[in-house]
Amino acid sequence: MRILIYISNLMIPFTVFYFVTMGIIKKRNVYYDFIEGAKDGIKTVFTVMPTLIGLMIGVSVLQTSGFMDYLVSIIGEFTDKAGLPGAVMPAVIVRMFSSSAATGLVLDIFKNYGADSYLGILSAIMMSSTETIFYTMSVYFMVVKVKETRWTLGGAMISTIAGIAASVLLANILT
Repeated sequence: MRILIYISNLMIPFTVFYFVTMGIIKKRNVYYDFIEGAKDGIKTVFTVMPTLIGLMIGVSVLQTSGFMDYLVSIIGEFTDKAGLPGAVMPAVIVRMFSSSAATGLVLDIFKNYGADSYLGILSAIMMSSTETIFYTMSVYFMVVKVKETRWTLGGAMISTIAGIAASVLLANILT
C-alpha cells in the first residue's frame, strides 16, 4: 500500500518533467506552449460558465421548491419494488445534473444510514457507475458547437439505467 502512495505522490512531478523534457527534445518553446494552453483554458472557462451557472441554479430550484421531494415520492413507489429505495432517488436524479450536489446527497445518506448500510453501499456504487448526463452534454456540446446531438441523450439514459441496475445488483450481492 505504501508503494501506491509513493507512486501517486510522484505522478504530477513526473508528468511535468516528462512534458518539459519532450518539449526540449523536440526543440519547442515549452513556456510559450504552456501560456497558449492556459489562454485556451481561460476561453473555455468563460464559454462554459453560463451553462454551469444555469445547471447549478436549476438543480437548486428543484431542491428548494420541494419539487424534487414530490418527484422522489412518486418515483420511489415504483423503484422500491425494484430494489432501489426512495431514500436514494434524490441522489439518482441529481446525479444526472450535478456530481457535487449528488455527492452531498450521498454524504447525507452515509450520515443517516451509515456508509456500510445497503443504502450507503448502493449510493456509492451508483455514483461510480453513472455520469452527469446533462452537465456533460451541455458543456461539451456547447464548447465544440454541436447543434444536433442525435442519439446522445438516449444512449446516455440507457447507460445510466444500466449503471443503476448494476448498482442495485452489486449492492445486493455485497450486503
